[in-house]
Amino acid sequence: MSAVKPAYIETFKKGLLGNKIETAYRILDDCRLCPRTCGVDRNSEQTGICKTGRDVIVSSYNAHFGEETPLVGEKGSGTIFFTHCNLLCNFCQNYSISHEGYGQPVSSEQLAAIMIQLQKGGCHNINFVTPSHVVPQILSALEIAIKDGLSIPLVYNTSGYDQVDTLRLLDGVFDIYMPDFKFWDPAVAEMTCSAADYPAVARQALLEMHRQCGDLVLDETGIARRGLLIRHLVLPQDMAGTREIMRFIARKISRNSYVNIMSQYRPCGRADEIKALAASLSQHEFRQALQAARDEGIKRLDKPRRVFMIG
Repeated sequence: MSAVKPAYIETFKKGLLGNKIETAYRILDDCRLCPRTCGVDRNSEQTGICKTGRDVIVSSYNAHFGEETPLVGEKGSGTIFFTHCNLLCNFCQNYSISHEGYGQPVSSEQLAAIMIQLQKGGCHNINFVTPSHVVPQILSALEIAIKDGLSIPLVYNTSGYDQVDTLRLLDGVFDIYMPDFKFWDPAVAEMTCSAADYPAVARQALLEMHRQCGDLVLDETGIARRGLLIRHLVLPQDMAGTREIMRFIARKISRNSYVNIMSQYRPCGRADEIKALAASLSQHEFRQALQAARDEGIKRLDKPRRVFMIG
């Protein structure tokens, strides 16, 4: 394992983490943490789109081996799945967590203890899944975990629907950003998530993430230590706009971007409300998506893992 320490260690030593925590919790008074800008007082337990007040809710945590190759290694990625979501795709494969609220409230102390437990289990990183609506709580728990010896990279595993101002608050905290870039067409984003601004928001969010941490850097064992890792789920009938997204990544972010083009789309949640999403992805459609990425200059492609496809 590389001797390079995660950025948050230095941020904590400089006394900057406490200020970030205070700023993040103040945002909850009139919540504008994410692009939904609901304006509710979450510190007083009012809730908006994400259905989350002041306390964080966790659905599960474990050493996960289904993530991207540079995150998993031999010991797994220490994933913490947060309940609820600020995007709420109607086809979400974790529908019971994101839409239906499966999970249990945890305190900052408990969340910190989970991080330490995952580190002690040998996990290569702490992977926060759906973190966009719980940034203050993550920062608060992180401060406790650092004091208890946390020393592995943090992964911000997000839908890509992130407020740039919030991401700037995280500068010096996260070494690895893992956003989705889900849709290129605002009409598709509106149809599936009631978020026509998603493509524009995601473009700005990815640019900010790359500004902070650059292209994905691996250590001598092939484990990610720092950088941007982009996910893209291919949708039937090219509803995701794969070629346009890959072109943006190559031309506006970096041709050296590490991208996971994912093949596992299948109808979940309320996907059957949209005719084009009522069927699983075909092998032909996935091959076309991979070729589109290569055509646009994206060469660092993660090896596909779990596949749910029909011929």
